Amino acid sequence: MKKHVVIIAIVFIWIAAPVFFVTFANLSTDIVDNTCVPWGVYSSYTMEVTMTAFNILIVYLIPMVCMVACYSRIVYTVKTKVTSAMITVQD
Repeated sequence: MKKHVVIIAIVFIWIAAPVFFVTFANLSTDIVDNTCVPWGVYSSYTMEVTMTAFNILIVYLIPMVCMVACYSRIVYTVKTKVTSAMITVQD
């Protein structure tokens, strides 16, 4: 794996994602009837849809795509190495 890809992943996991969640929490938290309502108050419907879409993208889709890519690469590597090793042993 390339070194810059690892660095980008580390930066995303440790810096970009927490910054997003802090921003998301600040934008969607407000006091309603003397009660703090976290993660549930939006200034507009458009903001609610946008923040929810970003949340789904960052929390679910990006990690899922990364896992599928990594595991498919693992399966491909194991399949090709095991197949070539078995052919060599049988010959």
